[in-house]
Amino acid sequence: MTVSLGAIPAYATEISTTAVTESDPIDPPLYDETADGGTVRVNVVTEDRGDLATAASAGETLLSFKTLPVVTLEVDKGGLDDLAAQPGVVSVTEDELVAPSLDESVPVIGGDKAIAAGKTGKGSAIAVLDTGVAANHPFLKGRVTTEACFSPVDANYGATSLCGNGAAAQEGTGAASASTCAAIAECDHGTHVAGIAAGDGTGLSGAPATGVAPGADIVAIQVFSRLDSTKYCGATNPCIRSFTSAQIAALEKVLALKQAGTPIVAANLSLGSASYSTACTKDARKTIIDSLYEAGVATVVAAGNNGSATAVTAPACVPNAVSVGATTDDDEVASFSNHGPLLDVLAPGNGIVSSVLTGYDSKSGTSMATPHVAGAFAVLRQAYPDKTLAELEALLKSTGAPVTDEAGVTVPRIDVGKAVGAATPAPDPEPADTTRRTKILNDASYAIPDLGTVQSPITVSGVTGNAPKALQVSVAVTHDWLGEVKIDLVAPDGQTYALKATNGTEPGGTLTKTYTVDASVSPASGTWKLQVADKSSGGTGTIDDWALTFPTPFAKTTSAAVPDAATLTSEITVDGVTGSASGALQASVNVTHEWLGEVKIDLVAPDGQTYALKATNGTDPGGTLNKTYTVDASASAANGTWKLLVADKSAGGTGTLNNWSLTFPSIESQSTYAIPDAGTLQAPITLAGVSGNAPKTLKVSLDLTHDWLGEVKIDLVAPNGLVYAVKATNGTDPGGTLNKVYTVDASASPIAGTWKLQVADKSAGGTGTLDDWALTF
Repeated sequence: MTVSLGAIPAYATEISTTAVTESDPIDPPLYDETADGGTVRVNVVTEDRGDLATAASAGETLLSFKTLPVVTLEVDKGGLDDLAAQPGVVSVTEDELVAPSLDESVPVIGGDKAIAAGKTGKGSAIAVLDTGVAANHPFLKGRVTTEACFSPVDANYGATSLCGNGAAAQEGTGAASASTCAAIAECDHGTHVAGIAAGDGTGLSGAPATGVAPGADIVAIQVFSRLDSTKYCGATNPCIRSFTSAQIAALEKVLALKQAGTPIVAANLSLGSASYSTACTKDARKTIIDSLYEAGVATVVAAGNNGSATAVTAPACVPNAVSVGATTDDDEVASFSNHGPLLDVLAPGNGIVSSVLTGYDSKSGTSMATPHVAGAFAVLRQAYPDKTLAELEALLKSTGAPVTDEAGVTVPRIDVGKAVGAATPAPDPEPADTTRRTKILNDASYAIPDLGTVQSPITVSGVTGNAPKALQVSVAVTHDWLGEVKIDLVAPDGQTYALKATNGTEPGGTLTKTYTVDASVSPASGTWKLQVADKSSGGTGTIDDWALTFPTPFAKTTSAAVPDAATLTSEITVDGVTGSASGALQASVNVTHEWLGEVKIDLVAPDGQTYALKATNGTDPGGTLNKTYTVDASASAANGTWKLLVADKSAGGTGTLNNWSLTFPSIESQSTYAIPDAGTLQAPITLAGVSGNAPKTLKVSLDLTHDWLGEVKIDLVAPNGLVYAVKATNGTDPGGTLNKVYTVDASASPIAGTWKLQVADKSAGGTGTLDDWALTF
């Protein structure tokens, strides 16, 4: 690893660093730096504070902390060896130096709409850990309520203090004044950042209109030192850099202020050092970032400006940090911005006008994007005073505009106006669900006793007549000896259908298989049972999960000719489906033609609405097209006659419509989950074999019981991590059973993948069960 020049302000000109990996517990480059007998500043993280005294004996203590299991030392190679041998040491990393990383940008993120709605961040404070803040700047005047400074002094680095009193630490008025380093160009960075987050240009000539949260207070904390060293500053000597230990001390101060009653909702860190492509769980700042998250403070960190599509800089890579990338005026990922899988959100970061030491200026970088997000947290805290930090973060993500990078990774660009507009996000419920299910699963685990039999039930309702000839039974069973396991399906009428016989060959392991059964002599509705029998002694196992999939009854299986240069119309009548058609209607088509490129296929709903399935093209040769199309047909009624139009648009070829069908997907989970007192559960449903996004009218059906329904909060977590509110808490609902259907606009999420129903008991004193839930697309 190349030794970083330290934390730098995340401007677009930030120094590029190579993505690094972690080691445990000593970061390997430290040995290189001390190989010639030299010393190095390190941050030592221990298991608990009881291990600090032993760790500190390995070198000279430069900085200690009031509450954290962290100590900053100066050590030589022998000290590193001592630390490596101590079982209580979690990590030893260099106390790296980092450099510092609005008129148009606030409307881009909907901030003007939030302000117009009275949501200005009033009642919250934003901590700006940076190069200090010009507290008397007109854009910020009267807003800086608390100041502190952590500016290490170290002759080995040529580092001197930028605190107002010249000491290595200071608290109180003037501690974070930006004037102490006004002669260095980077010193206006913190003032610029603070203006983006919380500036107010009301009545000011030449100023931006506002920052994101013009009603929020500012806690200004200086975390930089002045360096007079060509080794660390290069040609820009002198320069300013921030030691990691200074950032830890400042974050610890933020936590102390929060615990003492200062309403801090976000700590802004527009800086970064080395780049990581995986979560940096050994970063020395992780402990305090985790503690802040638990206390309700988001640590909002610039992702860095290396232009990487796979990595972000530290500490943005810490899991509980909110990592922020930058977008352009065209809502694309800025060329300089790091992005990729570790990025949480995006915000404008190109040409952002805000306050500087003498007036206003434009700057670019993820440094400028980050305070947009910090300000957004203050606005959302005012709008939703009862939501947890995790809920605010989820709301910020779920309401953002999706931006997709060159690798196909989609990250939301925040839209605080839309997030505030979701003031009543929980939809009104409908009566109990009577939708016909296409798939019903039970993922409760059942033990298979040695030489015994176990049954796992699934109840089918609302399906008239007999079961289908092609009922699909999906099974996941684990056993010490699968060869001795016999599996049957028991129908509601007692009829038994064999799925798997015993054999003398199968070893232990997990059997995951789908069986097709002709169950047409048994009624469809009623309780079906998966029966698993262990037929020989000497082994046990479990039914992990199982499911019944009913093929759609809305199918045309007789073939029809597709005439040359003409159109075939084939009809299917749908009945028994209440309300509108599916927002993710599955139209499966099997067509053979001499020239598929000249074939156009459309689906016509009962109300005459036409949904395009396949266009003509000049490339598809002759052959068979067997494809399922996903259509948002929610604007049309479900019941009635649907038509498939297969048109041959050019002369010279014929074909055949072999079959087609319509499926209204609805997946139900009949597993029972306990809702813990003052805790949270997640129940999964996985959907595979479909494409496209979920509908705007996704139906979430619930059946749960609780001692106090008013304290139950329910959300739907999509496969891409977006969280959709289903039911909010309230002070009125008594105990009992909730059996309702909620409609959610989930169109920002892919339909395929694992969906999770998240049920949270928000107050102590009651428990319950989730008995059943379903998704109807």
